[in-house]
Amino acid sequence: MGKVIAVASGKGGTGKTATVAAVASCLAALGYRTLCIDFDVGLRNLDISLGMTEYSVADFSDILSGTISPDLAISEHPAIKNLHFLSAPPFLRPEDVDEAAVSELLNQLKESYDFIFIDAPAGIGPGFRLAAKNADTALVVAMSDLASIRDGQRAMEQLHRLGVGEIRLVVNRVRPRDLRRLQTTIDDAIDHVGARLIGIVPEDENVYLSANRQTPLVLYARSKGARRFLDIARRLTGEDVPMNTRRL
Repeated sequence: MGKVIAVASGKGGTGKTATVAAVASCLAALGYRTLCIDFDVGLRNLDISLGMTEYSVADFSDILSGTISPDLAISEHPAIKNLHFLSAPPFLRPEDVDEAAVSELLNQLKESYDFIFIDAPAGIGPGFRLAAKNADTALVVAMSDLASIRDGQRAMEQLHRLGVGEIRLVVNRVRPRDLRRLQTTIDDAIDHVGARLIGIVPEDENVYLSANRQTPLVLYARSKGARRFLDIARRLTGEDVPMNTRRL
């Protein structure tokens, strides 16, 4: 039985979608059958981060309506074995999605995948709640500034209230000079919410290059960001990967 991981953020601009694409690609490269589902209804762009814009033929509303079966709606990545993608519908409001049908679909898909990533909309609206209600684990992505950490903290509080059992924090786009100041901020957020840190990812121009070229970051072998995302992926599998919070 696979695990459903919702990836959320308190506000936009944290690199949440890029994090979904990077961590999922790393897990697939490690041999785990991995599915990415875009829950950002109407504002979808996970296909761009995955480099699958031309390969998406349907979205999850087509499955819910019975128009197409899951195996035909889900697209396989052309370059990364074990990586699959299911798009969000472009013209459906989050509040109009049938929650029971989504839960049934995810339970069905868990039989076929080791990891299912839900790219939740930024903020804590209906799409966020739908993702949280179906998640076994949640990753909250924040940047290193205090405002972003605080927004992430609010998202973690909401996830906790919605019953998500395991909540982990990813601090993204960190510059080396910010590390010392960041440690206190992270500790405060973790102490308040009870979520654990799962990774710190440095600012890396390869992240932007991979998005613009629609090439997953895992294919950039020399990327520091790719190595940190790989560490996060390995931790999600239960591997004990040391975390150095003083050096990127």
